[in-house]
Amino acid sequence: MGHKTQIMYVECKTGDLHCGSAWISRVRFTKSGRGVYFKDRLLLRGNGVSGNFFDDENGDEYWVSGVKKNRQDRHRFGGGAVEVDEDVRAEYEAMIG
Repeated sequence: MGHKTQIMYVECKTGDLHCGSAWISRVRFTKSGRGVYFKDRLLLRGNGVSGNFFDDENGDEYWVSGVKKNRQDRHRFGGGAVEVDEDVRAEYEAMIG
């Protein structure tokens, strides 16, 4: 049995705070559920200032959450494009209607 995967909103909070790079992407949860694999990175759950996960290698802070049907995934003070990974685009579009 493989690890659970899910389409999630992922935003890098290091540096740009609410306007960092952001993706709609498939993440794979660790066996313990305390981390996610995202684009070849291991993000571990933590209690950051702006994020809820940290890159295991470099400490960058990320916000990881479920996608919103209204496409308003960014923080209300944030801005910028949200990249939708091609391999999840059709499934994401079906999820949000």
